[in-house]
Amino acid sequence: MPNPKRRHSQQRSAKRRTHYKATAGTISIDPTTGEAHLRHRAHWIENKLYYRGQVVMEKQGKES
Repeated sequence: MPNPKRRHSQQRSAKRRTHYKATAGTISIDPTTGEAHLRHRAHWIENKLYYRGQVVMEKQGKES
């Protein structure tokens, strides 16, 4: 395997990394509830898990 003959400087590494940026997630409005949420993610509203406008799961409360 070829290896570098000399060490690369920290500045050279930093120049390469300047193009990697964090992007903010896209926010959508749920068609059923009207709540804002991240796209392509399930979200909880009133003990119900919604995904694509449909209830996927309901949270079970403690029964006494």
